Amino acid sequence: MKKTMKSIFLTVLATVLVSFTSSAQNSEKKLDDAGRITLAAFVAPQVAGLPDAAKSMLSNKLSQIATQNGMGGSAKNERFIITCNIVVLTKDILPGPPPMTALSMDVTLYIGDGIAGTKFASKSITVKGVGTNETKAYIEGIKMIKPSDPGVQAFVEEGKKKIMAYYNTKCDMIIQEAKSLATQNKQEEAIYKLTAVPDVCKECFEKCLVAIEPIYKQKIERDCKIKFAEATNLWNANQNIDAANQAGALLASIEPQASCYKEAQSLSNTIAKKVTEIDKREWAFKMKEQEQTSEMIKAYRDVGVAYGNGQPDSIEYNVNGWW
Repeated sequence: MKKTMKSIFLTVLATVLVSFTSSAQNSEKKLDDAGRITLAAFVAPQVAGLPDAAKSMLSNKLSQIATQNGMGGSAKNERFIITCNIVVLTKDILPGPPPMTALSMDVTLYIGDGIAGTKFASKSITVKGVGTNETKAYIEGIKMIKPSDPGVQAFVEEGKKKIMAYYNTKCDMIIQEAKSLATQNKQEEAIYKLTAVPDVCKECFEKCLVAIEPIYKQKIERDCKIKFAEATNLWNANQNIDAANQAGALLASIEPQASCYKEAQSLSNTIAKKVTEIDKREWAFKMKEQEQTSEMIKAYRDVGVAYGNGQPDSIEYNVNGWW
């Protein structure tokens, strides 16, 4: 029976994967962040002498480059970044009125692994900016960087290919790290690591989905025992509407695949019956129903997203040696 169920799961999974990877190939810009390779815009402290207003403009420009080339994202703490360095080649004061500052700048764009500090691609552009002060000259120069420029597009594509190669060559290590985390009772972090692999990296994505299933099972088994015990204690301590609602919220969040689900369902039915007796109305809480395979994949990602959203907002990127 187990063998048959596994065969059904893999068959449906293969169908879902075909749908995902087809979307990735045919309409990549329409996929959500989980389906695409995405980049975080990062302005490094190493960009010396750049005024704060210009830093903000530069960050926006880097985000535009990523977004307009199909690699924009909103996830926190992205591993892969797009950043740049600016070197002022010449600075001239033009006579007025008013006097103007003219800057000629060498802007070098970079894409790479901001965690490991590995540079994947770079592209240099020379721009000029003129303004009534140095800050405005910087800003006008940064405006001259065009996301639609063929050279910039080729640079982003090269970075994307290197990131895909990263996932395909490091895939076994990613899976092993996730399994190690799961043995430490860090299932959410393990799932986060595995769901970080985007759909477009087809081979690694498929391997990670298979690896997630037993880890997700561990998580829901752990959660079920904790939530069922807490709900039981709440209800036994005080069998009133408040206790029923608190216990009901816990029971309603238990996944149907968990082994204690039937016990939880039985307790839920008991509470619902009692609520009808004491409150003369139907109880609002319902147990979850069995999910389809496609819904399970979403459930995996929901766990990963929730873990990622719970992490600190800031992350220290390593770009030492990139310029």
